[in-house]
Amino acid sequence: MNKKGCNRNSTQKLSTFDWMCDLPETQKDTDFVEVQFKNTRKGYFLNSTKISLEKGDVVAVESSPGHDIGEVTLVGRLVLLQMKKYNVNPEKIEVRRVYRKAKETDLEKYQEAKGKEQTTMIKARQIAENLKLNMKIGDVEFQGDGNKAIFYYIADERVDFRQLIKVFAETFRVRIEMKQIGARQEAGRIGGIGPCGRELCCSGWMTNFNSVSTSAARYQDISLNPQKLAGQCAKLKCCMNFELDSYMDAIKDFPSKEIQLETMDSTYYHFKTDVFKGVISYSTSANFGANIVTISAKRAKEIIALNRKGSKPELLDDRADEEVKPVAVDYENGVGQDSLTRFDTNKKRSNNKNKRPNNRSKAAKGDSKPAEQHRSAEQNRPAEQKQTERKDNAPRFQKPIKKNGNGAGNKEK
Repeated sequence: MNKKGCNRNSTQKLSTFDWMCDLPETQKDTDFVEVQFKNTRKGYFLNSTKISLEKGDVVAVESSPGHDIGEVTLVGRLVLLQMKKYNVNPEKIEVRRVYRKAKETDLEKYQEAKGKEQTTMIKARQIAENLKLNMKIGDVEFQGDGNKAIFYYIADERVDFRQLIKVFAETFRVRIEMKQIGARQEAGRIGGIGPCGRELCCSGWMTNFNSVSTSAARYQDISLNPQKLAGQCAKLKCCMNFELDSYMDAIKDFPSKEIQLETMDSTYYHFKTDVFKGVISYSTSANFGANIVTISAKRAKEIIALNRKGSKPELLDDRADEEVKPVAVDYENGVGQDSLTRFDTNKKRSNNKNKRPNNRSKAAKGDSKPAEQHRSAEQNRPAEQKQTERKDNAPRFQKPIKKNGNGAGNKEK
């Protein structure tokens, strides 16, 4: 369903939501198709032979040299929009063709080539280290027919790898292609889960990586902790730029952080700004938080205007003298469920054996009057009559009998 329908294909990185899949007339608007290879590498190919292709089909496409094996991820009108997005102009560049749907022999060669990638990457790293090159080989991708291998590497400086290519060609016996990528692109190719609990943006949908500076963290009042600001690529997180424009628009309504507030008792320095609540915290110390007072942005502007006129207010917060009434928080059951503690009370099961009849049940049935008459008659009986009945009948409680040494028992008096 993920491959044929509108949903994203969970097995591929940088998958595109096909929002035109419900429009059958758009599926045959163009002969161009989008084919995805290992990780984030994509290409756009021409279906010149009019093969019936759908999302999820494995195809053999033209390459140099030989052919490559990939998976069709988009067909129809949406392919033209994606080509426009990535600046792929068929009039200026040569668009390669789709040969056929992959046969069983093609898939066998493809799996055989993919099985070599891990061992090739480890051996390539050892060779680069022996040649003392300041570079890191992050990934190796073999072509579908196994005739070419792409080595993705990261390097801070320019690297002369002419000798490295010769050694690679002699060792692996394939055509070598070196491709330099950045740290963010490497994280996107490897993939992973971010601290937010979701898939990495560079692996899920991001293709353009803009520079991120620490000023983005300062505008948003984020702690300048390198361990928290850095992502899995060891660079500043890209997501700090997502809400930066909204923060900068909201900060325009706040006074400058460099302005100090003067009152009758002290001088207050900016400590923290809460953009969501629209409040500012000031401290009596410029280096750390001391005697922190939180006021609204409107109140801060009023004090700044008073200070410019040469006057100082008595208090920083004009609501300090007002009594703050505690608000009682009443928690209600919003989802309509019963109490969670309804099963905590242990109810004793009643044993009906050797038990007197329950007067409560009789009262419930309307027999409360005979029970009340019996209680009143028992209370009105004379005490002498009760004592004679106890003497004639067996006593309710009998004291224990002590046994002598001869075995005869005597009752205690």
